[in-house]
Amino acid sequence: MKIFAALFAVMMLASCGIDGAPLRPSAEAGISIGTGGVDVGGKVSLGKGPVTVSVGL
Repeated sequence: MKIFAALFAVMMLASCGIDGAPLRPSAEAGISIGTGGVDVGGKVSLGKGPVTVSVGL
């Protein structure tokens, strides 16, 4: 959970434009329930122009 908070803070700082043009942040979260149990996943992305950097868990 601390990793998500740190990534969110970095995304917010980058998206405010304090260090140049704003980056385009996005986040996704998912929960699935099946016979094997509950799976939780997520993805955080930053994009600027044609370049996107993503981290998924």
